[in-house]
Amino acid sequence: MPKLSIVKIGGKVIDDLQSLSEFLTGFSLLPNPKVLVHGGGASATKLAKQMGIPVQMVEGRRITDEKMLKVVVMIYAGWVNKQVVAMLQARKNDAFGLSGADFNLIRSVKRPSQPIDYGLVGDVQKINTERLSKLLDENVVPVVAPITHDGAGNLLNTNADTIATELAIAMSQHYEVRLGYCFEKSGVLSDSKDENSVVENLKVSHYQQLKEAGNIHSGMIPKLDNAYRAAEAGVEVVKIMHHSDIHRWQPDVPPEKLNFGTTLSNEQ
Repeated sequence: MPKLSIVKIGGKVIDDLQSLSEFLTGFSLLPNPKVLVHGGGASATKLAKQMGIPVQMVEGRRITDEKMLKVVVMIYAGWVNKQVVAMLQARKNDAFGLSGADFNLIRSVKRPSQPIDYGLVGDVQKINTERLSKLLDENVVPVVAPITHDGAGNLLNTNADTIATELAIAMSQHYEVRLGYCFEKSGVLSDSKDENSVVENLKVSHYQQLKEAGNIHSGMIPKLDNAYRAAEAGVEVVKIMHHSDIHRWQPDVPPEKLNFGTTLSNEQ
């Protein structure tokens, strides 16, 4: 099967133009086919506060009411998405920005209100792999914003790490997929205060220990929960890494030689 790189960029990188520029330069040099998924939570939080809209988070996941939904759509599918597309076009990548509603790419269902009511948040039901594959066949680089729809005319906010995971799992039917989560840290840290404490190979049991000890918290929890889902579903490589390492994320390099960041392992 052909190889496919799916990369998610988030954290503070989106809000730091120099870091984002550095990342996109490296990403632009990766061979096609490839997909970029982005977040933008910090920008959404900043705008919400400027508008006087309360910001509520539970373990790194955003509570989304009607007002907050408008904010995240404006930021994710608007400003951030089009900025990234323009910057990739400047780097000779034929980028195409879209949300889950565009092309009926990602259908979702509103998350149940129990045990926590997250509001207008969507859980992914279906990925339109045929449409996405056609874009990739035309050497288009899809840039996906984490907004989905329910098929009944309603937009829903969906975690960007979840979007990347669901895309990787679905596209694994047609490609050998490598999934990378890029942000401002060098990987998963055993000590959140020590940048040099990167765990090179993170087993499930070790992850649980770090979480129970409080070394992994907030936004890293949904990121790793999603990453493990992808690994368990048979995605070839799943890695958490620093955004500056993207130039090393080459599809022809054997997995065992991708010696940077944190590789997720299904071993206990």
